[in-house]
Amino acid sequence: MSADIKSEESTNTAGCAACCGHGDGESKPAHTWDTGPDGHNGHCGHCGHSQHGGQPDGQHGGHDDIMSMPSPTVRGRLERLFNAIRFGRAPNADADADCHHGSSGGHKLTGETARRVVFVGNPNVGKSTLFNALLGAGARVMNAPGTTVLVERGRLDMTGKPGIPESSAGIWDIIDTPGTYSLLPQSPDERVAAQAAAGIDGMPTPDALVAVLDATNLVRSLYFLAGVLELGRPVVVALSMNDLARRQGDEIDPQTLSQALDGVPVIAIDPRTGEGTDSLMRTVAGNFDGTPLPHGLQPMHAGSDEELAAMVREGADRRFDWAAGIIHRLGLDHAGRETVSDRIDRVLLNPWLGVPVFLAVMYLVFQATTTLAGPMQDWFDVTVRGWLTDGIDAVMSLFGPDATSGWVHGLIVDGLLDGVITVATFIPPMGIMFIMLSLLEDCGYLARAAFVMDRLMRALGLDGRAFLPIVVGFGCNLPGLAATRTLTDSRQRVMVGMLIPFASCSARLSVYLVLAYAFFRSTAGLVVFLMYVISIVLILAIGVLLRHTVFRDLKPEPFAMVLPPYQWPKAVALVRSVLIRLWGFLRGASSIIISVIIVLWLLASVPATAGAGSFGNVEDVHDSAYGVVADAVAPVFAPAGFDDWHASAALLTGFVAKEVVVGSMSQSYSISGTDDQSEQQQGQGALGSKLRESFDESSGGHGRAAAIAFLLFVLAYTPCLATVAELKRQFGGRVAAGSVALGLAVAYVLAVVAFQLLRLVM
Repeated sequence: MSADIKSEESTNTAGCAACCGHGDGESKPAHTWDTGPDGHNGHCGHCGHSQHGGQPDGQHGGHDDIMSMPSPTVRGRLERLFNAIRFGRAPNADADADCHHGSSGGHKLTGETARRVVFVGNPNVGKSTLFNALLGAGARVMNAPGTTVLVERGRLDMTGKPGIPESSAGIWDIIDTPGTYSLLPQSPDERVAAQAAAGIDGMPTPDALVAVLDATNLVRSLYFLAGVLELGRPVVVALSMNDLARRQGDEIDPQTLSQALDGVPVIAIDPRTGEGTDSLMRTVAGNFDGTPLPHGLQPMHAGSDEELAAMVREGADRRFDWAAGIIHRLGLDHAGRETVSDRIDRVLLNPWLGVPVFLAVMYLVFQATTTLAGPMQDWFDVTVRGWLTDGIDAVMSLFGPDATSGWVHGLIVDGLLDGVITVATFIPPMGIMFIMLSLLEDCGYLARAAFVMDRLMRALGLDGRAFLPIVVGFGCNLPGLAATRTLTDSRQRVMVGMLIPFASCSARLSVYLVLAYAFFRSTAGLVVFLMYVISIVLILAIGVLLRHTVFRDLKPEPFAMVLPPYQWPKAVALVRSVLIRLWGFLRGASSIIISVIIVLWLLASVPATAGAGSFGNVEDVHDSAYGVVADAVAPVFAPAGFDDWHASAALLTGFVAKEVVVGSMSQSYSISGTDDQSEQQQGQGALGSKLRESFDESSGGHGRAAAIAFLLFVLAYTPCLATVAELKRQFGGRVAAGSVALGLAVAYVLAVVAFQLLRLVM
């Protein structure tokens, strides 16, 4: 099996126009909008859409670029290993993943000679989880609408598989499409999903469609299924979330549903555990010759997007009536019954409680991260470093007494080993953070962040939809910028693109943890939490500034989103998700960190003044090329309290990537040769001791105030070169330059003001 991953950046939410026809040519008079008590918020009485800001509206436009993704070979192998554990299958060791560039015109995928099976369905019904269960390609899965903005392709060899007829054996191409509520595309991701399902506009014709339906919201899924069936392709229904429907008292029997669909095969699945996946594949194999078109539906034969859209509009009433009839036959027509999720949301999405609850949850996440990760980081930084250093010294001493004092020893210990240890110290906090965030994602809470923040975003001329790219940006600014293309308004995209660099990414978290643990050990969690609160406040404040200067005429659009039901996370799926995320972070960060630290060691080993020593034996690192440059920049930060060359050097390297800030500090202090063995033995860690000493000296005894100023500067200034490059690629050089200048200005002002005020009380 191999997986070719292509990325179509697209719109996260489609509004009621997409799922129940409000507006945009598919309206159904019987579908009512229930306005909230404030006359502003409400939900659709038919489909359950929740909204801030007025009536739902259709969404049009969007950006239509293709973005190449890194090859997920190792990640895919991790997926397959966990699938082997979950499903009792042997992982396919030969499976690899490749990445190809495409064009937005046709979105063509290779392998047309293979049987093509396309997964389609509404957002958040389990398509990507099913795709991962079958192929192990590692698509990101989250309880949020529109998580999948990719067209993902995996290949399965079905030859000799149990229950697969010989006529259906061979290579299958499995295609995972973005979630959509209708075949009437209203955003780029919905367009590519419709093209893949219908086999139009350059997309190969599918041999079979697997329609994944949500048992907890069957009426919306059935309306979508009606359009899929009318395409005339072989269709197999995969019924997911039946366990949640059972808890709501609505368990759906697959055979009964199949009979109601006039013989269309229905298989109950649980992609999180693998239940039903083998049966699904056998059923697909037995239905390549076609499936019946249920009574009440009419075939659609479209050759282009325009023709398909016209046919979908024309038959909207017919499909609504058909879906309502199926629901009636199943005895499920009791819309409006309150679910457990509804009762929970009455508290968590309350206009007055929503934001405080969200902040309290995030505080607990950061408190747990710092409390649990601190001792483990010390163990890596002190104990493991000592073991490895002693081992390297022992091995090198075999080559002679001078082998442990030359430049080769320095390169290995102070360069390579220092980089490896720096990467290792990221494992505990990132692992714990990913566990906490995955729990929030899998249970369904994190998806509500956009809804909770909608009121605040409207002050910026935006809506809650714009908060979704910012949420992504808190993980990494780069995909956050890519996610801005989910916004339909180009000016909103530019504004959100300028705000995302102020979203505190996970790379900055590593800096927060080190300094917070060094200067505020007992309250480190609170300090880290406050950095994220300040990040949100900065986004709002700068957004207001931009709204009243550059984007004066920007107005928020109505915001509607489907909220997924709350559910208990699955332990194995949680572990798999955390390991894949952690590996992705370490894979991306380790090469940068180790490379930069080795370069820093080389610069610090080059004497820059007469009498400073020889290469690899610089007596005072201030006299090295590294120290001279850093020392020249340091006075700029005197008003902020950290005019120390170690700090300025770390900030300079931070322009490349924030992951290397801690490594740069560790490298420079290590070269300085000021190890404090007593503190190491106390478990405090050498780096923390050196940081306190340097910041106290540079700030005139106000080290804690200087540390906070440094953290604020790291929070606000340019995130990394990759983010700047993406800003330039998406919005042009002027926007990128403006964003860099804005970040530097805000960072410097924040740092100076904070230090000058805090030194009065610290």
